[in-house]
Amino acid sequence: MSISTHILDTASGRPAASVPVRLERLDAGVWTLLNEVMTDSDGRNRYLLPQDAPAQAGTYRAHFDTATYYRAQGLRGLYPYVEIVFEITDASQHYHIPLLLTANGYTTYRGS
Repeated sequence: MSISTHILDTASGRPAASVPVRLERLDAGVWTLLNEVMTDSDGRNRYLLPQDAPAQAGTYRAHFDTATYYRAQGLRGLYPYVEIVFEITDASQHYHIPLLLTANGYTTYRGS
């Protein structure tokens, strides 16, 4: 199993580079940190789940530090962070978690 992300700034029409992202898994009611990464120049991170981490079904949370991105763009955003909680039921599949971002809104979906 792998988990990846891609952030597009839909207001500018460009990838959102250098966004800090944390991945956590819910274990017995407690969020456990699995990884901290930054998006690359194309707004992507191909390995939110570390490559050496065991594949497990469960509930995960991706925390996107959008305030850092907005400051770098000279913007003030309404949402200082975005958290996307998702459930993995089949640990053999790839999960892609895209984020479409503007300073005043966001959208997500399951990508491929």
